[in-house]
Amino acid sequence: MISDRSYNSILKHCSFTENTNSNECDYALYYATVVEFGQVNGYSIYSPLCVPKTNQTKFMHGGILVEEEDPCTESYAEIYYNRPDVQRAMHANLTSIPYKWTVCNEILFKYWDWGNSDHSMLPTYKELMAAGLRIWVFSGDTDSVVPVTATRLSISHLNLTVKTRWYPWYSGNQVGGWTEVYEGLTFATVRGAGHEVPVLQPERALILLRSFLAGKELPRSY
Repeated sequence: MISDRSYNSILKHCSFTENTNSNECDYALYYATVVEFGQVNGYSIYSPLCVPKTNQTKFMHGGILVEEEDPCTESYAEIYYNRPDVQRAMHANLTSIPYKWTVCNEILFKYWDWGNSDHSMLPTYKELMAAGLRIWVFSGDTDSVVPVTATRLSISHLNLTVKTRWYPWYSGNQVGGWTEVYEGLTFATVRGAGHEVPVLQPERALILLRSFLAGKELPRSY
């Protein structure tokens, strides 16, 4: 989705370990994400975008793909959850915060104490596995924000012993994704799903959940 030139420029100028980026890093990131990436939903790259109409309360989407998922669901939710009657029914916003509810709260993001936050979840994974808890990590394979490639790279740093080698798992008579089982952790991809797996692939998400709760590996055949 971005050029090799931008990819190599990001690797060259960005360390991702410092609190601030260099000007060269900022420009490389800007060019890749704004100029090259295009108007694509990064959380589900093959889904159509939600296009707002002029009155901002009704939405339409282009017929790029024929699918059940409505790309404007998030927009409907923001309108619904900001209705005073809905908030009263949910006992929400009892403190009368001065800004609207949004799916991603930029105010919290801006003022969060990132300096005291962990830079990685891997130490937490190790603690949970040492306590005997089962961990399943899954990624939708059309998500560019938390992509399968990055998740696989992160898991590789745990240096876990493989119990069951990589294989395709099934949902109905179709491949639902791919999985590999390690000592203490299972990794699975969900084919055709984005960041929010149940939205685009509800049946495959249910199989994932049922298998986890049952303590079984994902089905190898249909």
